[in-house]
Amino acid sequence: MQQPVVLAVDGNSLVHRSFHAQAQTGQASWAVRGLLTQLVAAVERVRPAVVVVGFDDPDRSTRRERWPGYKANRVDKLDTLVEQLAEAVDVLRRIGVAVVVPAGLEADDVLASCAEYAPRHGARTVVVTSDRDAFALIDEHTHVLRIINGGVDASPTMTAERLVLLLGVHPHQYRDYAALRGDPSDNLPGVRGVGPKLAARLLGEFGSARAAFDDLDAVTARLGQGAARRMACDGAREAWELNCQVMTMHRDVELGLELAGGVGVLPLAADPVAAVFREHNLTWSAANAVRVLADVEPADAGETVTPAPAYADAPGERRWWRTGAPRRLPPLPPKRPAVEQLSLFD
Repeated sequence: MQQPVVLAVDGNSLVHRSFHAQAQTGQASWAVRGLLTQLVAAVERVRPAVVVVGFDDPDRSTRRERWPGYKANRVDKLDTLVEQLAEAVDVLRRIGVAVVVPAGLEADDVLASCAEYAPRHGARTVVVTSDRDAFALIDEHTHVLRIINGGVDASPTMTAERLVLLLGVHPHQYRDYAALRGDPSDNLPGVRGVGPKLAARLLGEFGSARAAFDDLDAVTARLGQGAARRMACDGAREAWELNCQVMTMHRDVELGLELAGGVGVLPLAADPVAAVFREHNLTWSAANAVRVLADVEPADAGETVTPAPAYADAPGERRWWRTGAPRRLPPLPPKRPAVEQLSLFD
């Protein structure tokens, strides 16, 4: 029997990507449109049992309160981005997706909590994000669909084996790796002179950064005096320890999930999905969204469409309508065969 999959989506990450990638389109709510499109693509690819989307708390951050330098280098978000982040939360809740905005925390903490929740309830997790920090969540129960240019369809599913091939570290080492290397985007400088290659070598030799810091003579013997000097310089260990603290994700966010039924469990109700996609001028993808999210097939693709309400049910079937002059809709792409959920974990 296949295990159900929890699709945990980084809402901030996807909205930010869509906001900057499509800012020149001139269309209203362009970032929300991009989020909706990518969400449908992810659900169609993964075939989850439930969808959870996490967002940062827009009003406060316990990390910034504890470590004032965290993300202190970032400029304030544009008003249009702030508005679309808020709109995204509202839109996703309207279509029935589970949306979690944890007080004082971030979307990363929602993803980590999903990864913690799933195996305790006989499920697995696929995390959807463009943020590499999620690599630390990878294990036998959790994979990461890392969004890159080209969107969901062009993005790799990261497993423990693929992470080793890509970076030379195991998932349980990724936080050490990131803490040694640092994260300039979050204003977290790493150990001076320790880049990705040296960080991977240190972890490959010693298993953890702590073990390397604790035995600098062994670092000299195995990796040379240059590596040992970098690890021994003033502030090196303190920088690593601080980064580890800041990068640690909360795994106890209340998700409000119930896999047997409830908010976020697929299929969603068709009418809200159709309404939201049409309101955002995603008319031509609305049929596919309803098929994927609500498991409802549109009428035969080639039939003539007459003016009528935007969406209507006929006895025993569901038909799609488009207001305006009669026309023939282009054929829908063939329905993809269901992807076995376990194939994402092979």
